[in-house]
Amino acid sequence: MMMNGLKQYKAVDVGASVQTASPHELIAMLLRGGLTALAKASGAIERQDISERGVQLNKAIAIIFELKESLDMEKGGEIASNLDGLYTYMIRQLTLANRESSVPKVEEVMSLLTEILEGWGGIPPEYRKQVD
Repeated sequence: MMMNGLKQYKAVDVGASVQTASPHELIAMLLRGGLTALAKASGAIERQDISERGVQLNKAIAIIFELKESLDMEKGGEIASNLDGLYTYMIRQLTLANRESSVPKVEEVMSLLTEILEGWGGIPPEYRKQVD
């Protein structure tokens, strides 16, 4: 019973965070959510938990697809184009990771997402307002 209350509290907390977040913060939240799902997927692969592996990899793929769809190809120019290709590559790698139960493929995508998150976090505040 207490666990259900905790889950509901977390869901409300996340919902409130999403509603008050800037577009810049929303992208960071998606990137962190993708990394969390990938960490869980990696653990599921190691435990040979096929069901959880699929759930978590599908969650990560959905997040990366959302990131891909949020790109503004017109305003983003070469950076958006490069990210589009990178996101497509990540989705392909995660599809293979699911089929092959491959921790190295999951770790590769985690590394790429971490790099993007670090770069995203390094955007100076005055440029973040242009995104918002």
